[in-house]
Amino acid sequence: MVRKLVAANWKMNKTVVEAAAITETFARKVDAHRDVDVVICPPFLALPKVRELLKHTHVEVGGQDVFWVASGAFTGRISSPMLYGVGAKFCIVGHSETRGRFGKLEIPEDLLGHFCETNETVRLKIRALLDCEIKPILCVGETLDEREAGETDSVIGVQLSEALAGFAGAELDGLVVAYEPVWAIGTGKTCDSAEANRVCSMVRDEVNKLFAEEGGVHGLRVLYGGSVKASNAKELFSQPGIDGGLVGGASLDPQEFVDIVTAADMANLQ
Repeated sequence: MVRKLVAANWKMNKTVVEAAAITETFARKVDAHRDVDVVICPPFLALPKVRELLKHTHVEVGGQDVFWVASGAFTGRISSPMLYGVGAKFCIVGHSETRGRFGKLEIPEDLLGHFCETNETVRLKIRALLDCEIKPILCVGETLDEREAGETDSVIGVQLSEALAGFAGAELDGLVVAYEPVWAIGTGKTCDSAEANRVCSMVRDEVNKLFAEEGGVHGLRVLYGGSVKASNAKELFSQPGIDGGLVGGASLDPQEFVDIVTAADMANLQ
């Protein structure tokens, strides 16, 4: 049985001062749950400060995205060596919002082309992260239209096979995959726990099938993400196929986040 993992994705929220304030509020309480791995993914500007505040805890920090080239004329991009340099141990890749797939759209639809992530760019990012010994948190998930068309499993299968193409299974040991149904991100809707468990179990099977000749991917963890909050975390984390959560909006509330980590710790005891 793998350790539960709870990762916080703060997205484009919190100034450095605000990030420091909420980190100081939850750090000690979260650190008490040492049987749960915890990762905070703040905005890039806040990464050094959050890492500094967490240096005496077991809580790690991670990036929200990465560019696949180590350096060069790519204005505004952040490379994996840069993330490594500020102590990032994890990094989110392939999030639906970088793919231009929003559960709750807050920009004009004709501007969606700004978000152009593909399975191929996700694959390149995973390679860049592994080269710097940073663990990817690979996000996969379907839109509401895809779910209603019965395409959930096939869509996720393609996302996994194309993002992980060309890797050796051993390279991916410790990989984290987060199932995030797009229709549940930022909408308040949550996938039914039984269905979330089914899809997370399917994700695990698909990844291990891709690397069956090498005995699968060791230490693989599959998280659920999509409106995870304290009120549903215990039920979600109690499912046998769910190894923790990728938490968005609820992670911005220090006490709510502590309660979610507590739920993961309680699930470990079952």
